[in-house]
Amino acid sequence: MSQQIALALLAGFVGLLGVAALCDARTMRIPNRISLLLVAAFLPFAPLAGLELAQIGLHLGVGLAVLAGTFALFALGLIGGGDAKLIAAAAVWFGASDVGGFLFATAMAGGVLTLAIVALRAVPVPAAVDGWPWLARLRSKDVGVPYGIAIAAGAFVALPQSAAWRLAIGA
Repeated sequence: MSQQIALALLAGFVGLLGVAALCDARTMRIPNRISLLLVAAFLPFAPLAGLELAQIGLHLGVGLAVLAGTFALFALGLIGGGDAKLIAAAAVWFGASDVGGFLFATAMAGGVLTLAIVALRAVPVPAAVDGWPWLARLRSKDVGVPYGIAIAAGAFVALPQSAAWRLAIGA
């Protein structure tokens, strides 16, 4: 039963990241509650997946370290505040052993996303979709990149190789 709950919480992690990506694509904002829910869902997941208290603390410490780094990037105007909070909340799920893979996958997804948005801004779009507000926002050169999409993609790529995944499926 505890493994089923752990799997449900892991599915919630994936779902919340998907919602964050959609919100960011549509509005260029990631609601704070999504990041808070990600961390809150990790707290029951961790003991159900077999993590001991010290390991849980290490996962939370990784999230704080990532938050410190991404807050510095936010202060420099390189990323948005919602992005900084979301990547830190997701990092909690990966912990020290897997956060590097997650961050690498996120960076690669961010590069692809940025190139795609640059291309989208350079080509005309059909008149039928030109008036869509979210598409107009993405096409605007005055707007940044909705990096929540890259964060979610990075997590989706890194998750199947992570300890959280192996613990949740009992492998």
